[in-house]
Amino acid sequence: MIKYAFLLLFMLFLTLLLLGCEPAATSKNSQALQTVSGEPVDKKTGLVFPQDHGPHFEQGIEWWYITANLTADTGEAFGVQWTLFRTKLPLPFKSTWWDNQLYFAHFALQHQQTHIAFERFARAGQAAISANPFSAQLDDWSLKSTQQSFLPLQLQAEQGGYAIDVSLSNSPLILHGENGYSQKTASGHASYYFSYPFLETRGTLTFNGKQFNVSGNAWYDREWSASLLDKSQLGWDWFSLVSEQDPRQGLMLFCIRDAMQQYDYCSGTRIAENGEATQIPRHEIRVIVLDHITIDGTEYPSHWRIELADATPILIETITKDSLNRLSTQYWEGRVKATNGFNGTGYAELAGY
Repeated sequence: MIKYAFLLLFMLFLTLLLLGCEPAATSKNSQALQTVSGEPVDKKTGLVFPQDHGPHFEQGIEWWYITANLTADTGEAFGVQWTLFRTKLPLPFKSTWWDNQLYFAHFALQHQQTHIAFERFARAGQAAISANPFSAQLDDWSLKSTQQSFLPLQLQAEQGGYAIDVSLSNSPLILHGENGYSQKTASGHASYYFSYPFLETRGTLTFNGKQFNVSGNAWYDREWSASLLDKSQLGWDWFSLVSEQDPRQGLMLFCIRDAMQQYDYCSGTRIAENGEATQIPRHEIRVIVLDHITIDGTEYPSHWRIELADATPILIETITKDSLNRLSTQYWEGRVKATNGFNGTGYAELAGY
């Protein structure tokens, strides 16, 4: 979903590197969430495919994002995250080898209580994105259509004894918000946001040098914007859930947090078995944190109660407790299990703590 906590820090980090400077240490609870360069998305524009599978250089930031809950033929469970980011990074001087676009990618795997994450950076040429046929790649990390149509996709990434090579197919396209226009704050910050939430996934996964045949569900998110948060807001909790009883039903929720780390603006999408998406308005969502875990001196929620209007409350709990991506900017991203009003598995992203 939304990932601005690390985007501005990467812009600063890479600018300093490109200028030959040593970057100073940055806080993992960054205040640099509110502003990126680029034009705000226009609600009147709407979504157009296949063009919107490709890059939107007029907006400051966007991403191509996969999370997956997979099971090996041994019965062991794994989690996968893969994200390619593009952001504007104008340099203070002209250069024939820099096109004002920075690309970076994250790749993470989890098994039981072990979580490992990697990152890479690139400029145009080393990274490339095309709309039709769709391809998003940085070096040999890639997410690509295998036919002329968008689906099926192939996800491939490998580093240091950890790898993923899976096919992704057969999911409806879901538009969040109002036909894809997803408002994030009361003052109107917004993105364009769509998903393929029920991707049937099959292939191989390598964890610490051991290869497994895996299958399960992947959730694909696409989003682009200029800025999502007000200056008084710090971050967000985001959840994607897929039903255990019916893997064609799902739920997406996010809550932006204010300067006191209280939930300030929430929204969500219910996804029915027939692929129909229904927006959940902010006044019908209440999120209560039931428990925390302290990681590297910072408290992160680990157990939530989600109250939706006219529905049984949902309990969400993290699976791999320490799912902190210890990258250039730290954020928590990992598997969750939902019970009570919704039984299923998914992913959560916790940024700005």
